[in-house]
Amino acid sequence: MKATTMRLLPILALSLLPLTASAEEIGRVGVDWVGNDIIIEAIPDPKVQGVTCHISYFERSMWDRLSKGNWFEDPSNASIACRQTGPITVGDIDTSESGETVFSESRSLVFKSLNVTRIFDQKNQVLVYLTHATELSDGSAKMSISTVPLYNPAKP
Repeated sequence: MKATTMRLLPILALSLLPLTASAEEIGRVGVDWVGNDIIIEAIPDPKVQGVTCHISYFERSMWDRLSKGNWFEDPSNASIACRQTGPITVGDIDTSESGETVFSESRSLVFKSLNVTRIFDQKNQVLVYLTHATELSDGSAKMSISTVPLYNPAKP
């Protein structure tokens, strides 16, 4: 059973790719002399028109990979900020407690990804965006959230 599940995970992951947004790199900041960078990407929510999220994450250089011996993965650290960037139109979103994946990007050769998940707080009329890493065996507690209110305040 476990072996079958392990073989199905890549297929499941690939089947989800067309449902997620694509990111556009908008910035790259060098943080040291060996070439490590912080990448900043813009991600429009594919099901909520008028909302764009910006994520930042660490990308290791080839020199860093060679010197530390960990060739195949980047750290799980990430930060997110989401804002209204136009009139908001909410499409057919998942309103369950677990929400739905808006964006996913591989962070290692095998089974580690950086994700943005949207959760709808219906009571408060807020979209909550969570960035986190998923890993095959050791989950990461490194995460960041951002919220976008859906209320429309009265104009004076």
